[in-house]
Amino acid sequence: MAFWDGMRRNRADQFASGNAAANAIELTKRNPSVSLTKQGAATGNLRVNLSWRMRTSDIGGKTRRSGSLLRRPLKFFQPELVQAHTQGVVNVDLDLGCLYELVDGTKGVVQPLGSFFGNLNAPPYVQLSGDDRFGAPSGETIYVNLDHREAIKRLLVFVYIYDQTPAFDRTHAVVTLFPSNGPRIEIELDEHAPQARSCAVLTVEDVKGDLVVRREVKFVYGFQAELDRLYGWGLQWGRGYKTRA
Repeated sequence: MAFWDGMRRNRADQFASGNAAANAIELTKRNPSVSLTKQGAATGNLRVNLSWRMRTSDIGGKTRRSGSLLRRPLKFFQPELVQAHTQGVVNVDLDLGCLYELVDGTKGVVQPLGSFFGNLNAPPYVQLSGDDRFGAPSGETIYVNLDHREAIKRLLVFVYIYDQTPAFDRTHAVVTLFPSNGPRIEIELDEHAPQARSCAVLTVEDVKGDLVVRREVKFVYGFQAELDRLYGWGLQWGRGYKTRA
């Protein structure tokens, strides 16, 4: 067997494994859903984390970047974030939120805007850890108490850009779910929607007794009210503001 044949087969095995080496399930358009029930993770706390970092700027295009590499070949080996310091990074504040609907008909939102941080041990059994405005490595995290899953009808986890330049296409954002059992679940916001301000990332819903996480990744050009209309939540929305950091 030739060396290159071995390389090709190893790469194919890697892609077919679903990133098993990293102990993660990536939800994609082709594989959009996973059952928490089937992997024994429909109880305990489900941790939902948003993290992001800025991409390098596209200013100047490929030709300009190629010329720069010819003049400074060592720059090719610099990490992407180091290069970003000299290429005009857009300031962006991504926020994580969750629309919830309980079995008793109660509906609402958990999000930093308006300080709706929720409650983990009482309705809605969803709680936000805090507001990260700077893209820290820890990001923002929502906790869902699945020991009370019988009280939860459906959840919609979303991400929005607060009051700044729309720049989803300039961020590398990932929402990662850490169930109480089994591999983590990753959803990348990898579609180009440069003018979008909000993105419906995933739903969590009981489907005939099976607790299912489904990838959505639907970008909209408005805020929470537009996501509400898209998924039929029926809440009343008003303009909100944050206090200065």
